[in-house]
Amino acid sequence: MFIPKIYQSEDDHLMKEIIRQNAFALLISSENKIRATHSMMMLNEDNPEDIYIETHISKANPQAKTLNDGDEVLCDFLGAHTYISSSWYDHLNVSTWNYEAVQIYGKIKLMNHEELYNHLEKLTSKYEQPQKCPVFVKDMGKEFVEKEMKGAFGIKIFPTEIYINQKLSQNRKESDYQNIISNLENSDNQNSKKIADKMKSIQIK
Repeated sequence: MFIPKIYQSEDDHLMKEIIRQNAFALLISSENKIRATHSMMMLNEDNPEDIYIETHISKANPQAKTLNDGDEVLCDFLGAHTYISSSWYDHLNVSTWNYEAVQIYGKIKLMNHEELYNHLEKLTSKYEQPQKCPVFVKDMGKEFVEKEMKGAFGIKIFPTEIYINQKLSQNRKESDYQNIISNLENSDNQNSKKIADKMKSIQIK
């Protein structure tokens, strides 16, 4: 991912926030042919010194048939994003797009049976917890879950390169910056409001 220096971030907390809030991300690989699959991803932080991403895709997916231990993949997470109109500047300029994103290159390790079961258990728990009548893996019965697992291909992704992009109009002068925030706050779009909040939380140079 190309990131102009002014938009580059080294903030691990921001990275984790973007991943947690935008976990349905792209798994990209390039063995013989570029392939990409949207999949649910989770940060595993059991060991702070060895954080990795875990996810699963269908075994029937052609991408699964190309992946082996040690292969490199790219995980692409798009956070809040919104259109920035040229009409919000006090001078002639081009329209643009403000956004937050994380891209992580990593080496994969295929999950064994127990790791995949635990992964599905954690993933289900995360998204079922807020439901009115949650159904957890333990409620489904081990026999049913293991039968369904036969169609799942689980992988761990150990990061080798991490890129954090926070493009929030940091290159604009103060008056334009504040006008952008004002227009975003008046939008009905929730992403626009999120970007406005993020812009208010950072210091521009």
